[in-house]
Amino acid sequence: MRILLINPNTTSQITDTVASYARSIAGDGVEIVSATGRFGARYISTRAAAVIAAHAALDAFAEHGAGCDAIYLACFGDPGLLALKEVSPVPVVGMAEASCHLACMIGRRFAIVTGGERWKPMLEEFVAAQGLFERLAGVRAVAPTGSEIARDPEGALALLAEACRRCATEDGADVVVLGGAALAGMAAKLSSSVPVPLICSVEAGTRAALALATHGRTASGATHPSTPSVGLSNALARLIAGR
Repeated sequence: MRILLINPNTTSQITDTVASYARSIAGDGVEIVSATGRFGARYISTRAAAVIAAHAALDAFAEHGAGCDAIYLACFGDPGLLALKEVSPVPVVGMAEASCHLACMIGRRFAIVTGGERWKPMLEEFVAAQGLFERLAGVRAVAPTGSEIARDPEGALALLAEACRRCATEDGADVVVLGGAALAGMAAKLSSSVPVPLICSVEAGTRAALALATHGRTASGATHPSTPSVGLSNALARLIAGR
């Protein structure tokens, strides 16, 4: 089984962190190939950066997707998710998509805690697009960005724990998603100090990708019409053209 893990921002250290964590979950017999965005923001924190990251995600898929059984878009917020599903002949799952749907299976109302204050409205819009807004208790974004948390994860634990507790006690959430590649593994460290279940978004996405990989090829991506393009990488131009 082969899974392509795409980090559409340009920070390879984040890619390595997520890929290492995903491999620890996948175990033997699963090859996880990682790809980092060739261009764009070091860390995605605005709508403009997210749009560029969507292009980078498609570019990474075009370059590295051959022979994979599933695609894991490993960036909370899932930039380019629907476009990847449109062109990919194998299943695609996003980190935020998998986490939010898992949260709805575990609890009645869920909340999201993430890094970077500008993510709050972006994630509210994402949840609404998933059709889950009525189940959302709230989004709490702590001040440090994901990249800052990655540089000092221990220093961010107290902030994240407090935000998670407030989701439960003030917002009415009965499950909380710790959203973001840089937060890989933190749910286990925080679970004893939060009164509701915590979901690690990296783990949720990994397990969803593993499950989807067993189902093989999908109908999407097989018959998309040829669309001439200019200025794209050769691999992406061929992909968009349906070749």
